[in-house]
Amino acid sequence: MWKLYKYDGHYIQGKLISKHSSEKAALKNAEKELKHKYTEKIKRDKEIIIWLDDENHSPIGMIVKKSK
Repeated sequence: MWKLYKYDGHYIQGKLISKHSSEKAALKNAEKELKHKYTEKIKRDKEIIIWLDDENHSPIGMIVKKSK
């Protein structure tokens, strides 16, 4: 499950915007909701994180998928 989070002024993973079954759908909704300019995809042990940044490279949200 891909989860889209929006920066709430205190935490980058602050407000849950939506849940999606595919990465493509999550990115499409992120473009619509957050209007980000840059993305960076990071793969860790059991999760994938896509950072969403604005034109100044400031983080405005993230997409997270945790696998079992």
